[in-house]
Amino acid sequence: MPNYAYTAKDAEGKRVEDYLRAANLEAAMESLRRKGTNLISIREVKSEFQAERLSVAEQVNLFFFKLRTRVPLTTLVFFTRQLATMFSAGLTIEKSIGNLMMEEKNKRFRKVLAQVGNDLKKGLALSDAMAVHPGVFSNLYVALVRAGEVSGSLHVTLEQLSAYLEAISETRRKVISAMAYPIFSLCFLIAIVTVLLVYIVPLFQDVYAKFGAKLPLATRTLVGISQLISQNFPLAASLAMLVVIAVWLSSMTERGGLVIDKFKLNFPVFGSLTQNSVYNKFAKTFGILVGSGVPVLDSLSQVQKVVGNKVVEKGIREAKVLIKDGFAISVALKKVQTFPPTLVQLTATGEETGEIDKLLEKAAYFYEKQLDATVDRLTSLIEPILIALIGSVVLVIIISLYLPIFYLGMAIRQGM
Repeated sequence: MPNYAYTAKDAEGKRVEDYLRAANLEAAMESLRRKGTNLISIREVKSEFQAERLSVAEQVNLFFFKLRTRVPLTTLVFFTRQLATMFSAGLTIEKSIGNLMMEEKNKRFRKVLAQVGNDLKKGLALSDAMAVHPGVFSNLYVALVRAGEVSGSLHVTLEQLSAYLEAISETRRKVISAMAYPIFSLCFLIAIVTVLLVYIVPLFQDVYAKFGAKLPLATRTLVGISQLISQNFPLAASLAMLVVIAVWLSSMTERGGLVIDKFKLNFPVFGSLTQNSVYNKFAKTFGILVGSGVPVLDSLSQVQKVVGNKVVEKGIREAKVLIKDGFAISVALKKVQTFPPTLVQLTATGEETGEIDKLLEKAAYFYEKQLDATVDRLTSLIEPILIALIGSVVLVIIISLYLPIFYLGMAIRQGM
């Protein structure tokens, strides 16, 4: 179980700083409440040698928990922008949260805001109150809010955070738009082929049986595949589902995740889309964290949790070790051989000029433009390829079905 460092006041009003172990942050807070302490702040702490990765079971539980408690990203962006505006106008955080809760239409998010407001009234910092809801407020979100609280520029951090979330939302939209059409087309193709093999081919098979003649090789192959699938359809569907689940679970392990994510980065055509998206997220996230005053190693730890690719995560872990040993950030990024030369060079320039956050912002802009170009290229390239693929597969099946009829017609004409 994780360790939590907390600051509180006991029943006599004395300040207490201590550690406790609990299953999660909410359980730790509940344990302290039962003791009658007035909680001031609480955060999870990890030892230097504690594993940074969760176990597969913990990742699965966290995935479903986030799935149950998540809110749309657009809702979170609007909330962050409104919170920054209200706080800048002079309202307290507690009052701002209360006003936004009253206006919130999303029932799930309104409940979360109510809990955050209650925790604020009990003396918790905003970042600690948000950390209880990992399905809504990510590690990065909480880290940036905490950095704003420490630096005394929470309103500026919230403005940066809302702009960041809007950019991430736009990047996600571009990636989804590029992937949606080919995925839908392939699923549609699989559905058509399945219907033809399971329902249509057996109808023709009964007709072929009455011919009593030897069928062409293409038709025999099609009939064999149809029999294999139709007779074992439940088993085939179950096996396909098990394969998908096995791949999903293996992606949560260190070795399996590295293999799958490396495949994604090097996959023809779509690999460049994944690379540009990951490097855009890395540069944008790292830049905004460093610009908000978060220490470099802490920033990299947060970036490691949001890049969404195990290969890049491993590169960040190795870079952190090198930075601890005294290497410059750009040198560490270059040595791990995970990051592209453009990103490394812009980071080096930022270190030399003392404006690493601005140079990382330029790197993020560069990869965003690369992403736009990749999406446009994919859209123009994939569409005709998929149309040709679907047409070719259906054509092969139809020709294979009608070949015996063609042969029968030829035989009748020759007999006459």
